[in-house]
Amino acid sequence: MSQRLLQLVEQSSLKDKVDTFGIGDTVDVHTKIQEGNKERIQIFSGTVIAKSGSGTREMFVVRRIVAGEGVERKFPVHSPRIEKIDVKRRSVIRRAKLYFLRGRTGKAVRLEERRG
Repeated sequence: MSQRLLQLVEQSSLKDKVDTFGIGDTVDVHTKIQEGNKERIQIFSGTVIAKSGSGTREMFVVRRIVAGEGVERKFPVHSPRIEKIDVKRRSVIRRAKLYFLRGRTGKAVRLEERRG
């Protein structure tokens, strides 16, 4: 009973159309940023290294290198702050989580591109 009630409450918070992407994909996450009374779109580009959760609690982690330092950011999939997610490149991977990329730099970070 409580599980079904929880699903009904969460249903209103879910997005109708969710962009499809996978782990290892290079994506651009368009996020709405509030600055004073203005709102603008900020793009965070990087590789998806993890996905977790389900329903309204579904999250994904994007990692990129900025000035030689690794930066990771965790986003909720169904957040109203996320405008859209553009997939720039799809990669061939054999892991559910790509945490091993944290210890790599330079060309070792590259993933094999998926064709087709």
